[in-house]
Amino acid sequence: MLMNSSGRISGFAFYSYSYAKTNKQSATFSCCFKGHLHHLSLLPKTCSKSAYFFPNHFQTRLHTLKKRSQVPQDRMVTRVQMQVISTEELKKAVGYKAVDDHVRSGMVVGLGTGSTAYYAVERLGQKIKSGEFVDIVAIPTSTKTENQAKTWGIPLVTLDTHPSLDIAIDGADEVDSQLNLVKGRGGALLREKMVEVEANKLVIIVDESKLVTGLGITGAMPVEVTPFCWKRTMRRLLQVEAFQDCQVSAKIRQEKDTVYVTDNHNYIVDLFFQKPIPDVSLAARQLIDIVGVVEHGLFLNMADICIVSGMNGIRVIEKNK
Repeated sequence: MLMNSSGRISGFAFYSYSYAKTNKQSATFSCCFKGHLHHLSLLPKTCSKSAYFFPNHFQTRLHTLKKRSQVPQDRMVTRVQMQVISTEELKKAVGYKAVDDHVRSGMVVGLGTGSTAYYAVERLGQKIKSGEFVDIVAIPTSTKTENQAKTWGIPLVTLDTHPSLDIAIDGADEVDSQLNLVKGRGGALLREKMVEVEANKLVIIVDESKLVTGLGITGAMPVEVTPFCWKRTMRRLLQVEAFQDCQVSAKIRQEKDTVYVTDNHNYIVDLFFQKPIPDVSLAARQLIDIVGVVEHGLFLNMADICIVSGMNGIRVIEKNK
């Protein structure tokens, strides 16, 4: 994993290397990644490691690292190669894989919203444009996704005319071991749930940082509410019995110093927890029972497959497997 000067992850390194055995403590090599200097500390033992295979369409950048002049000669490196994979490329990899593996001609496809789902839409557009996919129609989950799909010439329909979908592909903010999800930090949770609950197969695409042991611990759990008396609704959210042991707090979502408005002209209250939600099924029921709540970001028992990218490449998690 590579960090930039501010401590944020700027990419992952997948590498292969070999070198002579030595009794020294370590040797340091450096490479340039996105204009910054990063270092690898190689342990003093004979070893070899192969780079993880990615799909053919996934283009990586191969860097050959040169030994720094001050490294002792008895630490001679015989071969050092590195593939530097940015987080954006990892998103692209899972987005493309979801379409390549699960979409076929003649399908009705739900198009998710977000930085990872963006690449699934892109891949679908490429395959329609090339003629590889025919008779495809799609249902977008936000105006942003709708606009992207139109630029690719993807035929769009609605749930009113196509109430059942073959597949939906989307990202997620959190994924637990049962493939339950937190979604909606991008603001499209209502349309996402309306579309994806009608899909025969829901494929989730994420990086491994989204995998959690319990829902609600990495950031906001969004709740879409009516603008009318939203403060009253927010107070009720803090009183939900299922959240009693979670140390919950709430904040109205804002954008550019004003209240954020969804595509459906509603507001979003973001809930934050100090501990995971112990009973997500109970929480989901109690949230939707609050008058003024339109929808919440708990997507339970909906996902069938989760495609995960990370430091060791791409893996697929299937429900109940």
